[in-house]
Amino acid sequence: MKNTIKKGMLLGFIGIICFSLTLPATSIAVPYFGATVVGLGRTVIAAILVSFIFFLKKEALPNKRQFLSLVIVAVGAVLAFPLLTTYAMKSLPVSHGAVELALLPLATAGFAMWRGGERPSKRFWISSITGAITVLIYAGYLGLGQLQTGDLALIVAILLLGLSYAEGGKLSNELGSWQVIAWAILIGAPFFMLPVGFSLSSHMLQAPIEAWISLFYLGVVSQFLAYVAWYGGMSLGGIARVGQIQYLQPFLMIGFSALFLGESITWLTVVLAIVVVTCVMIGKKSPVIKKESHHKNSVIKR
Repeated sequence: MKNTIKKGMLLGFIGIICFSLTLPATSIAVPYFGATVVGLGRTVIAAILVSFIFFLKKEALPNKRQFLSLVIVAVGAVLAFPLLTTYAMKSLPVSHGAVELALLPLATAGFAMWRGGERPSKRFWISSITGAITVLIYAGYLGLGQLQTGDLALIVAILLLGLSYAEGGKLSNELGSWQVIAWAILIGAPFFMLPVGFSLSSHMLQAPIEAWISLFYLGVVSQFLAYVAWYGGMSLGGIARVGQIQYLQPFLMIGFSALFLGESITWLTVVLAIVVVTCVMIGKKSPVIKKESHHKNSVIKR
């Protein structure tokens, strides 16, 4: 069991590293391709890759119940989050968005209780709330000020993605991690092709190489491969516990922003990162009660 949890945590960490490059890549790509192409076009790119994989593997169709769950995943991970974060990155700095996304673990844990049948312990919630307060302190330090339209877009994106994470993590036990996001991509892509097609223009061909790399990173890695690792990690390690790793995401994002966008890193970032890592480790060792199919609760020792 311990090896399974460790593997789940490792896959989750790989997924978070990949996700942490999403906002910096979006910030680079949006000025050249626009919000629609970057927000929805990444799904079209991923759908081409997924269609090729499905053709080779001849995957069976999901049943009706699984399809309804996949629609929830598609709404959050394929439609709402890419589009809303792309919209937010038109007006907000990456560090701003990174801090707000640190609230995602709480959203994921909350939806895990509802959709995944998990009951995190009191110690788990204390570590989660401590981590959330830490990133809010960091938000105050950055002087984020009053909520803007971009902030509201990020909050909605966080709620819908948290639901998508919980639903996808649960469904990964049945379909497999890569199949969940792959089917969600195929469900969403047909609705995106028309608006993306109308938004294409010849001047996009003049975009620099870093903008093209960012766009294809968003399509291949952020929209597909990162979710394969992330849903696989939640399936093995538990939705709520692996979801704790998301507290590292804002600091990874800020680090990548400094590397690729020239943003500075302060001493407070390092100190709060240590606090957040501590919260993640405490949450990782906390017991999680999972509701079994025979309607009895059992504590999973992880």
